[in-house]
Amino acid sequence: MAARKKSSGESARKTTAKTGKQAKNARRGETTPATAAQRRNADRARRRNASRKNLKPSATRRGLGRDQVLLPADAPEIRALAEEIRALGGTPLATYREPLSGRPLLLAAVPIHAIEPTPFQRDLSPTHAKRLAQKIEESGAFLDPLIAVRAAGGGLWTPNGRHRLAAAKVLGLELVTVLASPDEALAFKILALNTEKAHNLRDRSREVIRMAHELARRHPRSRETDYALEFESPALLTLGLVYEENGRFAGGAYHPFVRRVDRFASKTLPVSLRERAGYASRLLAIDAEVARIIEALKARGFRSPYLRNLVVARINPVRGPRGGREAPPAPPIGAALTRMAAAARSFDSARVRESDLALVAAMSAPSSEDDE
Repeated sequence: MAARKKSSGESARKTTAKTGKQAKNARRGETTPATAAQRRNADRARRRNASRKNLKPSATRRGLGRDQVLLPADAPEIRALAEEIRALGGTPLATYREPLSGRPLLLAAVPIHAIEPTPFQRDLSPTHAKRLAQKIEESGAFLDPLIAVRAAGGGLWTPNGRHRLAAAKVLGLELVTVLASPDEALAFKILALNTEKAHNLRDRSREVIRMAHELARRHPRSRETDYALEFESPALLTLGLVYEENGRFAGGAYHPFVRRVDRFASKTLPVSLRERAGYASRLLAIDAEVARIIEALKARGFRSPYLRNLVVARINPVRGPRGGREAPPAPPIGAALTRMAAAARSFDSARVRESDLALVAAMSAPSSEDDE
């Protein structure tokens, strides 16, 4: 009886102490997350909320005024485009100047057979197109015009609206509305314009490398740095070449590494793409070594979707510093790949512990999330 009373008393004291600690933390505005992952998630949420609070409208006004956006239908800068749309069997509906830059735009209805997606866009998702067609059918209206520019061989291209165009074909529409621009460079602004279906890493990389091949063909003397805006990131060029060789490549595991060491080249596009093809081949060779290491870990009983993330993190030669120190400059991609390949060849799978895998799992998502 006395033992039970003592045990009950100790339990009460522990509960009181725990409650007192929680109350003390609450007075400080602190919480006690159960895991490190919860603390990281809480920090991310605080940063997101802080960024939203910092979203302030500009104090200065810019762009065109009410009278400046008006553009006559027979204006010289839009007349040729309007005539081409009529020749395609379409009907110009309205003309105006875009409020930000003042560029001329033409709203028109065109036959659905007269417009195609740019040839270097990401692959069509039939599932998404069918779902989009169903939602358009349910709403009873096809409201969003497709962005359109002149196609290289005649007709029109859309860099923004591939799935809406496919949905219109599923619905059997005869005409679609387009917002046409005489500025053909818009065809290469895919990543900035195409927001109707979120891009994953594979989609973005494939679109960028297709654009690069097309631009290298059209403008072989242009430099890679001339298209930094269109390409968004040099890592997407290298990964795009990898995906051309292996569409199932787990690029999400390697993207942080490539992003740190890759740079836009000042060489001409054909030359830079040949050089990048070498980087892509080396990255695939490294991934083959990583696959060998993963098999060795599986033989030891490891079963986790985070195995590739763990191995790539271990062989990454440009991992961030610890203890809040400033990161040293990243080496060029060629040197970084050499060091990564050497680390993969000398990797000792016997030194991996379950705790290592648990830490990686808490800090990252499976690499396939970036690719599927």
